[in-house]
Amino acid sequence: MTAPVTEQQWRDLKSAASSEHMSPDIFLQYQKDLFEATASNQVVVVEKSRRIGATWGIGAEAVLTAAAEKKAGGQDVLYIGYNLDMTREFIDTCANWAKAFSQAATEVDEFLFKEQDERGAERAIQAFRIRFLSGFEIVALCSRPRSLRGRQGYVILDEFAFHDEAAELLKAAMALLIWGGKVLIISTHDGVDNPFAELIQECRAGKRPYKVLRITFDDALADGLYKRVCLVRGIEWSAEGETKWRNEIVGLYGDAADEELHCIPRAGGGKYLSRVLLEARSVPVPVVRWTCDDAFVDLSDDMRELECGAWCKDTLEPLLTSLSASHSFVGEDFGRTGDLTALWPVLLEVDLTRNTPFVVELRNAPFREQEQILFYICDRLPQFSGAALDARGNGQYLAERARQKYGPDSVAQVMLTENWYREHWPKLKSALEDAKFTIPANSDVLDDFRTVESVRGVPKVVERTGGAGDKRHGDTAIAAVLAMFASSTLEATDFGYVSGAAPATLEVHSESLFLEPGNLESWNL
Repeated sequence: MTAPVTEQQWRDLKSAASSEHMSPDIFLQYQKDLFEATASNQVVVVEKSRRIGATWGIGAEAVLTAAAEKKAGGQDVLYIGYNLDMTREFIDTCANWAKAFSQAATEVDEFLFKEQDERGAERAIQAFRIRFLSGFEIVALCSRPRSLRGRQGYVILDEFAFHDEAAELLKAAMALLIWGGKVLIISTHDGVDNPFAELIQECRAGKRPYKVLRITFDDALADGLYKRVCLVRGIEWSAEGETKWRNEIVGLYGDAADEELHCIPRAGGGKYLSRVLLEARSVPVPVVRWTCDDAFVDLSDDMRELECGAWCKDTLEPLLTSLSASHSFVGEDFGRTGDLTALWPVLLEVDLTRNTPFVVELRNAPFREQEQILFYICDRLPQFSGAALDARGNGQYLAERARQKYGPDSVAQVMLTENWYREHWPKLKSALEDAKFTIPANSDVLDDFRTVESVRGVPKVVERTGGAGDKRHGDTAIAAVLAMFASSTLEATDFGYVSGAAPATLEVHSESLFLEPGNLESWNL
């Protein structure tokens, strides 16, 4: 969070203006800069602080645009906010500007804006309108990408980062440029992975030819925001008062001040872990996959055990015999038919780094074979010391069998709840940030972690990924946090197995490796 400035620092910044009174101009400099940008560019993107009057100023421009004749650049103005209250606030602002500018305009008209959905069915959206003698109008309505279809004019997308269908909305708005329209995209931030932040990055990278403006809270203060506040509130301006007011506002926002006031999007938006962090902790270790067809479960017990044992020997044993560690642990997220079972071993090193040697994904594997694979791994990990297993639903069977084999002090049967996630996800996040936990360099694993979002302060998986027959539900991410839990809370216990091979390094000579023992699995980096 940005630290409050001292009174002396703020006096130094404001020294040139410390003896001035309120500027007689209606608009502050950053508002004028915004008008200049929209006058000379078809598309303008503005990242801004909260409550600095940017949209208030845009209301004046909207009135002047709609009130002008066509030969003077007049056109319809289409304002789209993300909720009804902000839509109503904007149209009221425009009505006040119309009166102030003495423009001939109708009263605010509340009406139902008709549109068709993707199936052709008609629906009505509550909207507001002001008509001008020029023949143009300002129409303000809530977010609907289809609302722009067939329209023409100057489009204002307010608080763009908070629209539900931001990407589709932007696509629809761009179509208005073909016949001379304009688009203004204005918003505070809502995370680095939000379409708004990504749009700004594309503009700054030269991928989109749009004008970008940045107006922070301190920019607004330097241009006279607090003086304007004093004028409205009828209080006397002073440098000391401005410093105190600024620090109070920053303090009120707390940890959110950088994003809300200083245009610095928080890492991940709603995403709990940033892509940059995850990629930094990615290492070239295998993700081993075994998928069973629907007929496999109907084979005899002996045949299934033999087939599974052969796969373990061919695929897992070469990975296990090369390992060494102070202690090792396993986390497991259980799935049977809908979701994957993910097995995540970690090697606890003497410096408390938790290295991931490989990850196993099982799809449609019968219960007994899941038990066989889990025990095969645990029995051969160096200095295996415990496991944390998902004990929800059918996972309770495997967790109980592991407890019976390795003992209640070494196997945690975890019922995954909001409170559990709230307590233990931060520990994994901290380990990743401190470079004390590694993950496979694998796009599916990374996508699993990226499905974790902070929902009312609780990190949780919020969406499914993958296509038909390849659905994922953050499975490896949950297995990883369980592995972190196991390695942090279970007592280190040696079950007697010591690897017979010297430590070795897995060398990778291409971006993608595939092993296909039989037809049962493949793994890739």
